[in-house]
Amino acid sequence: MNARLNSVIGRLARYGLSLAGSAELTVRGRRSGKPQRIPVNPHTYEGTQYLVSARGHSQWVRNMRAAGGGELRVGRKVRTFTAVELSDAEKPPVLRTYLERWGWQVDEYFRGVTAKSSDEEIAVAAPDHPVFRITVTD
Repeated sequence: MNARLNSVIGRLARYGLSLAGSAELTVRGRRSGKPQRIPVNPHTYEGTQYLVSARGHSQWVRNMRAAGGGELRVGRKVRTFTAVELSDAEKPPVLRTYLERWGWQVDEYFRGVTAKSSDEEIAVAAPDHPVFRITVTD
């Protein structure tokens, strides 16, 4: 997704229109302390919610590591959460189901790895794609 499309999807989520389950993530900037906003695709696996960074170790990932949580918004519904980053060994089943759900949108960032890839191929890709388990706090 390019920056302009990201902006549109984030704005739509802010005003209550979620595209295929997208939401607007707000996380405090690790240096500026200011809220940073970006559209994300929250993903549920075995009843637990996750945020996956298809684009790797991006700014929102670095901010999330520092902040330890943030907010997800769709319209007036705002969910505050804490976040715990998964180890690379924990990621493969979450990544596989994420790619099943969101692959149409994010496959290009996984360099040939898809939901149909072997467990070994997904495990090799895991270090390049941070995954956070989120727990809603309110």
